[in-house]
Amino acid sequence: MARDGDINEPTREYPEYPTGTDLERRLDDPAGPGGPPPSAAPRGPGAPTRGLLWVLGAAALVLVALLATQATGIFPHFRNPFAEQQTDRSQPPLLKSIQDLSRYVAAEGNFQVVVDTQKDRTNVPDFLLNERTLFVGAGSVEAYVDFSKISEGAIVESADGKSVEIKLPAPQLGETNLDLDKSYVFAEQRGLLNRLGDLVGNDPNRQQQVYKLAEERITGAARDSGLSQRAEQNTRKMLEGLLRSLGYEKVTVTYTAP
Repeated sequence: MARDGDINEPTREYPEYPTGTDLERRLDDPAGPGGPPPSAAPRGPGAPTRGLLWVLGAAALVLVALLATQATGIFPHFRNPFAEQQTDRSQPPLLKSIQDLSRYVAAEGNFQVVVDTQKDRTNVPDFLLNERTLFVGAGSVEAYVDFSKISEGAIVESADGKSVEIKLPAPQLGETNLDLDKSYVFAEQRGLLNRLGDLVGNDPNRQQQVYKLAEERITGAARDSGLSQRAEQNTRKMLEGLLRSLGYEKVTVTYTAP
């Protein structure tokens, strides 16, 4: 039986039952009694994202530094692991035909034309529907004499062998060769609806129409430039020099009507 003096004394403390200051500390803990200690609390949801951003930022800085050192020549022998590469997968050329030519190109004209075309609609504002292109085209046209069309009896030699007369076909103008390296679009205006149409599907034949118009203008300019007359003079001089070197004293070159 317990002694009388020990009646008001607390019972012996057991380790599994918190008492006193230990109990107050657990009650004040936000995690509550039995919750995990502060060190074991899970991280917030933004921590992995911030870490990934740091890694990406560091990789970007390293890439910029490597590209800068190569561009400035600090490390000329450094091989850029992200260098641009171009692969040519084109097929070999296919020979379709061979044509023998008997043309003597006697003159060539180089031309430049400015093509200003505009397409719009009646009663529709230009800012809505309008196409205007200012194109500078550069091209060349050859003037030649086709020796394969020389008919029989076109060359007549005198009895004494001192003179010769030659009848040649009239010079012709070749096809216009548009030089795309020297041709360019100087200015272009397009309406709002035209620009929206380009987003849906661009018309690949739009530039071809401008090229064709430039070729037609150059061809017309070649006809009016006296290029054929220059070809006649150059061909005549060439044949006179050639035949006189063979012993002919008089050389007459005439041209038939085209």
